[in-house]
Amino acid sequence: MAEVINMPRLSDTMEEGTVATWLKKVGDKVEEGDILAEIETDKATMEFESFNEGTLLHIGIQEGETAKVDALLAIIGEEGEDISELLNGSSSSEEETRSEETEEKIEDKKEDTTEAESPEELPEGVTVVTMPRLSDTMEEGTVATWLKKVGDEVEEGDILAEIETDKATMEFESFQSGTLLHIGLEEGESAKVDALLAIIGPSGTDVSGIAKNFKAGGSESKSEPKTESKAAPKEEKKEESKKEEEKSTPTSKPTANVSESGGRIFASPLAKKMAEEKGINLSQVKGSGENGRIVKRDIESFTPSQASASVGKFVPTGTEDFDEVPNSNMRKAIAKNLAKSKFTAPHYYLNVEFDMENAIAFRAQYNSLPDTKISYNDMIVKACALALKQHPQVNSQWFDDRMKLNNHVHIGVAVAVPDGLVVPVVKFANEQSLTQIGVAVKDFAGKARNKKLSLDEMEGSTFTISNLGMFGIESFTSIINQPNSAILSVGAIVSKPVVKNGQVVPGNTMKLTMACDHRTVDGATGAQFLQTLKGYIENPVTMLV
Repeated sequence: MAEVINMPRLSDTMEEGTVATWLKKVGDKVEEGDILAEIETDKATMEFESFNEGTLLHIGIQEGETAKVDALLAIIGEEGEDISELLNGSSSSEEETRSEETEEKIEDKKEDTTEAESPEELPEGVTVVTMPRLSDTMEEGTVATWLKKVGDEVEEGDILAEIETDKATMEFESFQSGTLLHIGLEEGESAKVDALLAIIGPSGTDVSGIAKNFKAGGSESKSEPKTESKAAPKEEKKEESKKEEEKSTPTSKPTANVSESGGRIFASPLAKKMAEEKGINLSQVKGSGENGRIVKRDIESFTPSQASASVGKFVPTGTEDFDEVPNSNMRKAIAKNLAKSKFTAPHYYLNVEFDMENAIAFRAQYNSLPDTKISYNDMIVKACALALKQHPQVNSQWFDDRMKLNNHVHIGVAVAVPDGLVVPVVKFANEQSLTQIGVAVKDFAGKARNKKLSLDEMEGSTFTISNLGMFGIESFTSIINQPNSAILSVGAIVSKPVVKNGQVVPGNTMKLTMACDHRTVDGATGAQFLQTLKGYIENPVTMLV
């Protein structure tokens, strides 16, 4: 009987996986234990073996495709077996999932509308348009200009209004077609995000009750202070404002708002701002908006003519260019985990500078032995492991309901890879020799670059070391690798004058910065750990005792 193979959960944080390579193709025989595919998780690319025997009848996720955990990956069964029911069942399941997601979205939409007027009560074809959130920090917006008036026909994609946010004045386009039946905010009025902005629907529909009920639901607006007399009719205000603008606009030479013939140029505020930043004369730009109005896309696509080069004003002629690279599962996981650590763990930093003269001499002597080669990083791993045994509080881990003081020492060593950063773990580092640590770290680095690290090799760290000294970085800070309580940032060894016995002499020093979680490691505790570490680094022979 055919077996359905789903996308496996290959790590505790894995939510989706990408098929990097299929090692079997449809029609191939599969034995239990055969490697079916290599799957990229949020932590590494891992081999996925089959727990079934038979023929590979179907592949559900092609190479390079990404899918959620438990999505259909493959079907294995007897050669020639009919699997149409399994495939149809999978499709039905996907349809049910999509249906559930759609229902959830509809429910969310219901909750966002006011109690006085729910989507089911709206007349057919009528849509309530609310104040959009046009920036990540926007809480309210101001209607700068309406480009449509009540009674106008609106097509999907038409610019309804220009809305001033906390960052810029932006064009807001309609996602519906119909007649503009109601305007909820006049020009110059401000309102919170999701307040009633407009109502669009079939011509002649009575929406007065909808507008009244929507406002009764608690949506408030406020007007910006105006200098005109309250008694003046709106049309008169507009005429007076227009006359004042025409009076104050010089006509002796073209400006951003005046054409070469002295007439007014119609452009959106955003287009004006972009033109000013790019040094573009709006009189040379042809508008593609309604009634020849210049909009954002006209500025973006504008190419300066030869005539504009003779104006004497610098006009940028470069072309903006970029490539978009989809975030890998590893990159998304790194972003998620580091953001969680940075904003949940109260970080503080301790900075020290060690004398490296003895360490340099020790390494040279140690590496003179046959078949022996250690790095400064290996020495730091060993020194940290020994110091952590003496300061278990720094070797601790924070959980919501408890603190774990680890008696074992597993050192995570950050390794840079093209997709981001992985942290293989040197386990029981305090019990290993410098040579053993050197071999382990070198092996991990090779596996990391080839995406061959196993999950077991990346789990269980109690303390982390990040070393950028080989790149010439003198000092830096790192984000704690949770649930650990601390991470040590190691800089480059720098040759410089130092003071010894009251005299300035040549020396070599190295700066280290330890980020600590204040929930588990107090300042004095962190300082005492670094003092112990200093003893091992500045007198490395003590690590051999």
